[in-house]
Amino acid sequence: MIYFVTGATGFIGKRLVRHLLARPEATVYYLQTSRKPERDAALAAFWGEHAARAIAVPGDMMRSGLGIAPETAAFLHGRIGHLFHLAALYDMAADPDAVMRVNVEGTREVLRFAEAAGAGCFHHVSSIAAAGLYKGVFREDMFEEAEGLQHAYFASKHKSEALVRQTCTIPWRIYRPGIVVGDSRTGEMEKIDGPYYFFKLIQQLRRMLPSWVPAIGLEGGRINIVPVDFVAAALDHLAHLPDQDGACFHLTDPAPRRVGDVLNIFARAGHAPQMALRVNAGLLNMIPRGLVRSLMVLTPVRRVRDLAMQEFGLPADMLQFLNYPTRFDNRAAQRLLAPAGISVPPLEDYAWRLWDYWERELDPDLFIDRSLRGRVVGKVVLITGGSAGIGHAAALRIAAAGAITLIVARDAEKLRAVQESAAADGLTLIPYAADIADAAQCDALLARVAEEHGGVDILINNAGRSIRRSIERSYDRFHDFERLMAVNYFAALRLSLGVLPEMVRRKGGHIVNISSIGVLTNAPRFSGYVASKAALEAWTRCAASEFLDQGVHFTTINMPLVRTDMIAPTRLYEDAPTLSPEEAADLVVDALIRRPDRVATRLGLFGKAVDTVTPRLGHIIMNTAFRMFPESAAAQGKPAHDEATTPDQMAITQLLHGVHL
Repeated sequence: MIYFVTGATGFIGKRLVRHLLARPEATVYYLQTSRKPERDAALAAFWGEHAARAIAVPGDMMRSGLGIAPETAAFLHGRIGHLFHLAALYDMAADPDAVMRVNVEGTREVLRFAEAAGAGCFHHVSSIAAAGLYKGVFREDMFEEAEGLQHAYFASKHKSEALVRQTCTIPWRIYRPGIVVGDSRTGEMEKIDGPYYFFKLIQQLRRMLPSWVPAIGLEGGRINIVPVDFVAAALDHLAHLPDQDGACFHLTDPAPRRVGDVLNIFARAGHAPQMALRVNAGLLNMIPRGLVRSLMVLTPVRRVRDLAMQEFGLPADMLQFLNYPTRFDNRAAQRLLAPAGISVPPLEDYAWRLWDYWERELDPDLFIDRSLRGRVVGKVVLITGGSAGIGHAAALRIAAAGAITLIVARDAEKLRAVQESAAADGLTLIPYAADIADAAQCDALLARVAEEHGGVDILINNAGRSIRRSIERSYDRFHDFERLMAVNYFAALRLSLGVLPEMVRRKGGHIVNISSIGVLTNAPRFSGYVASKAALEAWTRCAASEFLDQGVHFTTINMPLVRTDMIAPTRLYEDAPTLSPEEAADLVVDALIRRPDRVATRLGLFGKAVDTVTPRLGHIIMNTAFRMFPESAAAQGKPAHDEATTPDQMAITQLLHGVHL
């Protein structure tokens, strides 16, 4: 038996060919638009021991006679038992004219070739898109009833089916697969499409919150998902059954799931929070279409939509499919597939394989240089508080990655010692001694850096001051709040304002502000410190909005407790779980690589969520912790002394890991 296949190198096509080659005496001729040695070798490996019976036929689906050499066409004449047409342009964001040209005119040329070659049967692989946005149950024998075909891809699949139904002079069969995802046994997939568009959002949610925290999600219509191995097996089986010419088969899931259920299945597969509360996207349908069209005419509205969709990695028209209204009756296909044991496996059984393959092979982040070196090599990076603690540890990592690393601190001797120590390890740190809380010294620092380095590409505002003292012991210590604001807010702000003009001129830059987990948890006894860091965070959020389209990035790091000189005076922290400066530097590196809006621990984000949803509960928790711990010796006006940590205190420090207490 001789088969001819278009789209044999595609995701479904190569699997169908493997099924066909498994049949004794089968030879598959497939249309090859361009020769690519690496792809051909991969196909041969995929088809295995039968690959020699797969023969490439150079040609072009858009040319008359498919551009096949006359001698090859003559040889195939009268010998093709089955011709499978799978080649198509499937890209929801593709140029509409290109989609119509390839999917409709291409099908016309393949039909003409099949008829001229006297093929035994023409198998047209269409799509459920041929039904458009039909409201209700679409049966396998329905065609003219399709609705909502304004989208080019939907229209192209409907029109290509019409060509087969209305003009084909040889026996034909039509197949409409659902939304095809990866292999249910291996997870293999070739591109991000359909539900995969939401994987990045799920991944980001996992980074933000523990998996047990309920999240808010979307609800919508039912989406019909089928794995590619089911589609290939069904095509092979149905194509060879007798007495089925002129039929259309839905290769779909008889029990499709709603959007919210699908998202939760993949959230479980990715160990991310599940959407306990779902906002029904159907509410959007209550907005009059005329009003929607009027709003989309406005440039600001279009810009917000486009930027938001770009940020989330979603196609511009994805939202209109959330309320997908069509159900597909596939009883005819089910009845014929059941004896062969071919059925759609439950999504729950293989979702983890799809997720695992996506995260290892398709995640867009994998194809971006996500190394620290890729972000900072050759860049001027200025780090305040660079002579000790977090700043010192981060400076060493950044210098090792090839950055021009400038470290700033007040103590020139410490800076020199750090520089010499780094040089002994083959690293270059460039020291600048300055008290950045002093306006004149800060301005002088900025002028010198601009003169010697031409500007700053990355600013890390790490220098800070902390005071642990309750408000009731601060009634007469207003100067404490002034000192904290001078370093933690005004100094960081002055430096940021100094480097921003050059960043804007270059259309690139990154400002990283080291904040505190205390801002997320409202840590008692740290009101002055938290307030100063909160002010910096508020300014950062405003700046991020203003400079979004200028290529300048802003990141806030809500740092948990780190074992540095800053917390040394508080003896109870000696038994508390803290990060080492090197572990804290990991968070800085993560910020530089990913450039997110915020880097925080899950506990910190959970604390923020509690404060937002049930602030009273947050106050109760923190008040309990506040009353369990004493004031520091300094706050009491006493000399430092050792004080044993009680079991209760130890327990709560472990529970509130890294939170200032």
